[in-house]
Amino acid sequence: MKRGKRYAEAAKLVDRMTQYDPAEAIALVKKTAVAKFDETVEVHLRTGCDGRHADQQVRGAVVLPHGTGKTVRILVFAKGAKIDEAQAAGADYVGGEELIPKIQKEGWLDFDVVVATPDMMGVVGRLGRILGPKGLMPNPKAGTVTMDVTKAINDIKAGKVEYRLDKTNIIHVPVGKASFTEEQLADNFQSLMDAILKARPAALKGQYIRSATITTTMGPGIRLNVAKFMA
Repeated sequence: MKRGKRYAEAAKLVDRMTQYDPAEAIALVKKTAVAKFDETVEVHLRTGCDGRHADQQVRGAVVLPHGTGKTVRILVFAKGAKIDEAQAAGADYVGGEELIPKIQKEGWLDFDVVVATPDMMGVVGRLGRILGPKGLMPNPKAGTVTMDVTKAINDIKAGKVEYRLDKTNIIHVPVGKASFTEEQLADNFQSLMDAILKARPAALKGQYIRSATITTTMGPGIRLNVAKFMA
């Protein structure tokens, strides 16, 4: 894959053979953010889990103390009084059965997170083939299937991020923007790691976090020293 001059210059700052401590890596990731837009800073964790086994799944959510720097559009599936509650809490879109054809037939996906009350999951389940592959399906572990829609919306707006294993047992999570201070990124990173380490599956034998990388949207990957994450 051919890279541009900016990437090449940024890559020169990173020693591919070095595993950096988080503070060093965060300082470096800000220096390698050379795109003309405010790049997202992402953490990628390769785990020793086997997601094919239910008892080795890793999934949850954490509210980052400084948010993600991104405006999140929330769709809430609700009925009755919960519709008014969701609207009052600041949901971008609220509805029920009538949204199904809009999503299924018109391909409407102008939202980033879906929240649903438990009594609406029968309706939402019909969208599984569309929402599932995009990581948008509401899930109790992520706090997006709940009767407390106000708390769910407030948490998401405050910077709640979901973490989960992908098909290759890697976790990908944003921890902020390149414009954040090093302290803000460090706080967010630590909150994320604390949550993920607590989510270690009891059934897992051997190393949990095998490797970790921090990067910006367009920048080179910076390897982290994972020795402190071993448990």
